[in-house]
Amino acid sequence: MSLIPSSLFGGGRRTNVFDPFSLDIWDPFDGFFTSALANASGGGSARDTAQFVSTQIDWKENPEAHIFRADLPGLKKEEVKVEVEEGKILQISGERSREQEEKTDKWHRVERSSGKFLRRFRLPENAKVDEVKAAMENGVLTVTIPKVKEKQPEVKSIEISG
Repeated sequence: MSLIPSSLFGGGRRTNVFDPFSLDIWDPFDGFFTSALANASGGGSARDTAQFVSTQIDWKENPEAHIFRADLPGLKKEEVKVEVEEGKILQISGERSREQEEKTDKWHRVERSSGKFLRRFRLPENAKVDEVKAAMENGVLTVTIPKVKEKQPEVKSIEISG
């Protein structure tokens, strides 16, 4: 009996019913998340799927607005789309094209990503979706969504008689 599953070291799936570490257990979620992401990203390859989920976005809130910042180096504003769906979901999407290859080129390393990306955020009730603004500067997309001003409770002083 092995204490370490052989699949960790490239041994593949095992079929020993007496081995408690055998990997022949059916997993209903096996491949579910990767296939769902591939379908949502247009059915691309595993590499495209990895890029699909890796777009980094910060979301902060201050007293006046919700502010989203996305690092999108090398993209032009025409390659990025910002939308509000159903009045409550912010969607940021786009696509980075692959560099044209010349027959005389010899690639040593390819680390820059290409492909589609899509991120969605459910906006809170206090977001003014009619006043969304987006700006792109130095590869950083900034989306600003103003907040509805909270009504301050009206306080009325009552004069005490007597």
